[in-house]
Amino acid sequence: MTPTTNKAATSACHRLVAALGPVAVLVAVLAAGSAQGQSLMVLPVNILMAPGQSAATLTVINQGNSETSIQIRAYGWNQQDGEDQLTTSDAVLVSPPLVTIAAGASQVVRLVLRRPVQGREATYRILLDQIPPPAVPGMVRVVLRLSIPIFAQPSTRALPHVRFHIEHDADKMFLVAINDGSRHEAIREVGLLTTDGRKLKTAAGTTPYVLAGATRRWPISAEGFAPLSNETVHMTAHTDAGVIEQQVPIVSAP
Repeated sequence: MTPTTNKAATSACHRLVAALGPVAVLVAVLAAGSAQGQSLMVLPVNILMAPGQSAATLTVINQGNSETSIQIRAYGWNQQDGEDQLTTSDAVLVSPPLVTIAAGASQVVRLVLRRPVQGREATYRILLDQIPPPAVPGMVRVVLRLSIPIFAQPSTRALPHVRFHIEHDADKMFLVAINDGSRHEAIREVGLLTTDGRKLKTAAGTTPYVLAGATRRWPISAEGFAPLSNETVHMTAHTDAGVIEQQVPIVSAP
C-alpha cells in the first residue's frame, strides 16, 4: 500500500495497517478541512493460486461515507538487483478494471490467469488506484494506492530454497537472501546476534518476500561493528514454513 499524501496522513495510515495485521488492509484518510473521511478494505491481502487454479477474486469494501471510483490493473512482478520490479503484462485478466463503489457497498473483482503456470511459481501484483473526485475548496484530496500480490503455483511441486549471508564493504553491511528455489519465501522478524553478544538491526521484514530465482538485500545498522570476513552471525527469523535459526557467514562485498 503506497498512499500519496502529507506526512501526518501517511503516518496515520501506517499505524492503522500495523494494528490490523494480515487479515485485511484498511486505508482511512481524513481530508484536511473536512470532517469526512474515506476508507477502503480489501480482502484478501494476498492471493495464492493452487496448482491448476486459474481464477480468484478480490473484494473491495467502501467503508467511507461517499462513493469512490477505483482503477484496477495487473502487472508482472519480479525482483532484479534486490528491488521489486513491475512490468506491463496481459497474463492476468481483471474484471471489472474500473469500478465505482457506493458508500457502505462492496465490489467483487475477478482475476483470471490467461495461461497455465510452467516450471516455477508465477508472481503478479494487482494495483488498485483510487480516482479522486473533483477538488472542493478547503478540502485536500488524497490519492490511495493498494498493491496486492498474487502467487500462482505450477503443476509440479514448488518449494523455496533460501541461502543467507552478510555482505560488508568499508562502511555498509547488508543481509542477503538468495532464493534458488521454485517458490517465494517471506522473511520476517529477523534477529542477528554477533559472537560477542551484540544485536544488529536490519530492515528485513518491511518488504519480506524473496521471489523464486531472486536475491534480496536488506541494509544492516551495525554502528561500531567492524566485521571480519571469517566471522559468522547467529540469525533467527520467521518464514511461512516456520522458524529458522542458523549461523550466517560474513563476506566481503564483491
